[in-house]
Amino acid sequence: MSWEDRIRKVEPYVAGEQPKEKDIIKLNTNECPYPPAPGVEAAIRDLAGDSSALRLYPDMDATPLVEALAAQYHVKPDQLFVGVGSDDVLALCFLTFFAGCTEEEPLLFPDITYSFYDVWASLYRIPFRRIPLKDDFSIDPADYIPAKSGQACGGIIFPNPNAPTGVELGQEAVEQIVAANPDCIVIVDEAYVDFGAKTALPLLEKYDNLLVVQTFSKSRAMAGARVGFAIGNEKLIGYLKDVKFSFNSYTMNLPSIRIGTASAKDAAWFAETTGRIAATRERFKAELRALGFEFPDSRANFVFARHPAFSGADLQAALRARRIIVRHFNKPRISDYLRITIGTDDQMDRVVDALREILA
Repeated sequence: MSWEDRIRKVEPYVAGEQPKEKDIIKLNTNECPYPPAPGVEAAIRDLAGDSSALRLYPDMDATPLVEALAAQYHVKPDQLFVGVGSDDVLALCFLTFFAGCTEEEPLLFPDITYSFYDVWASLYRIPFRRIPLKDDFSIDPADYIPAKSGQACGGIIFPNPNAPTGVELGQEAVEQIVAANPDCIVIVDEAYVDFGAKTALPLLEKYDNLLVVQTFSKSRAMAGARVGFAIGNEKLIGYLKDVKFSFNSYTMNLPSIRIGTASAKDAAWFAETTGRIAATRERFKAELRALGFEFPDSRANFVFARHPAFSGADLQAALRARRIIVRHFNKPRISDYLRITIGTDDQMDRVVDALREILA
């Protein structure tokens, strides 16, 4: 056996294009089109004059950030876990909560969903099963209820709203799934919840097997800072911290802690910005309908759309030729769809003008 035969090989996650050219309208990675909260800029200025921010190890518990989030979401600090973006948080969740999954009781998640889930499951050798979405791209709760589906499971994870579809699963349906699986952890990945969907956080008062994960990358305009967090009961968070501190105690750097804290404290900016993006989304949806596009009702900061007269790949290429980048997934069931991030009003007007030109 050679050294190469001994290496674990996985198929990695493929991120959206990060273009190097200037004057590109970049609508392929669901970033916020507006600057972060004003307090973030002030925190960055303060960091510039503080050499200890880089010289010293950061607070391994990220205490200021945890306390700010606890105040915002009305939970105890011991119910919060923070990590380097929600990807870091979710990867540690897979390692912590789904290691006991088996072929008979696999991890369950939708067949059309965040494509990092199967990567983590494969990396950590977690047996999993993809559950097909309905034809309208919605999740059927019955598929995750053992008494109805006949499928036992060792864990469940799904985004809400889902990605890349943007479809929201109602809170009652989320509760049905959580309540029907008391012996396994259910993770609701709420990366896009802040744009008009309902959070599962109120359910934490009733269920100790629920974990809710959110991120600063989308609604708080801080994708570059890498800040994510999970909220659950104290016991779940304790187990998650045990794994983190067995892996790397200092995952979040001090600058991210400070600017994340400043962002978490600015509720007014947060509400104004997410509302602004949601309003632009609704206007853009109306424009797409007028052009003959079809799409599920998005509650996220993107629209997942197709046109019956064009392939998704052709539309993506035509937009790229006009210096507009959107996301295309060459996968079963969704190859004719484009995921279009909601940018500024001006950016979305330019997308509509480009689409009119392409469709003419």
